Amino acid sequence: MTEEPRQRVERAPGRARRAKLTPAPGSDPSPEAPVADDEAPANRGRANPDDDRLTRDRPPHWKQT
Repeated sequence: MTEEPRQRVERAPGRARRAKLTPAPGSDPSPEAPVADDEAPANRGRANPDDDRLTRDRPPHWKQT
């Protein structure tokens, strides 16, 4: 069996139960740049009377302060 490079699991510093993976061989670990969305948001049509209520409503466990 050949020894191929693999990802390894490493302990994350300072956190006893946290771990992280090393980058996979041949991969680019840097994040991709976000793609700019040049299109305007699509028109959603006429507003429904319930739209305002739906955006105001909160679940009962969210206390109003």
